[in-house]
Amino acid sequence: MIDAILHYSFMRNALFAAFLASIVTGIIGTIAIEKKLVSMSGGIAHASFGGIGLGYLLGFEPIWGGLLFAVGASCAVCKLPEQSRLKADTMIGILWSFGMALGILFISLSPGYMPDMTSYLFGDILTVSRGALWTMAGFTIVVVLVFVLFYHHLVLYLFDEEYMRARGMRAGLMEWIVYLIIPIGIIVLVKVVGIILTIALLTIPVSIAKMRFRSIGKVIVSSMIVSFLFCLTGITLAYYLNIPSGVSIVIISATVYFLMAILRDRVRKWKHRRMKHMRSSI
Repeated sequence: MIDAILHYSFMRNALFAAFLASIVTGIIGTIAIEKKLVSMSGGIAHASFGGIGLGYLLGFEPIWGGLLFAVGASCAVCKLPEQSRLKADTMIGILWSFGMALGILFISLSPGYMPDMTSYLFGDILTVSRGALWTMAGFTIVVVLVFVLFYHHLVLYLFDEEYMRARGMRAGLMEWIVYLIIPIGIIVLVKVVGIILTIALLTIPVSIAKMRFRSIGKVIVSSMIVSFLFCLTGITLAYYLNIPSGVSIVIISATVYFLMAILRDRVRKWKHRRMKHMRSSI
């Protein structure tokens, strides 16, 4: 079955895109969860739709417009709340809706027939082109290089920002780095599961990894593996059942997460009852 799938170039492209997305999921997803930036990541993903629409209107690659809007939204969330009475979640909600509205406006103003935006909204990894793969690879390399170069500082920023500031280390710089690599990573995931479903792939594999591991290194690596397995399974089902690949990936991911959460809860209750029984029998 695998040989038959790999026979087609679009399936090979999809697998490579899944590999790149899994790397981004492990790094960006871990950062977003540990710093409680999950809702912000969702807002950035939706705000990027404005740039995608602008790309269609002006005739340049939409993904670059999406990156521009995503970075702009991330910077706005990072700094504007400090200079106004708006809270971060309020700013996220405004940017979320404003970006989507702009995207719809720009697309409606584009000459000719309105393009099909399904792949950007819900993802279609089976249609990723060779050019898109190179773009995704470039973004992924940026995320990996930044993470490797600033690994120790990032870990300290994620888990003990106050200690970092007390030591005179540049926590503000790390904040900017985090708020810049998150939108870059999100743009990679948009090509895989789409704007609407990005937040699921960003959080579910990491949440599953955190059920088993506490070390940030193990969480990142295991979430990469879990994410790739989800993508591989979703791609296969999408190919044979003729269903949207992004939807397939997210449904599988969410189902596995809920099953594991239920199983973990049952195991904890069983251990608690067993411990209680052992104590009463002593």
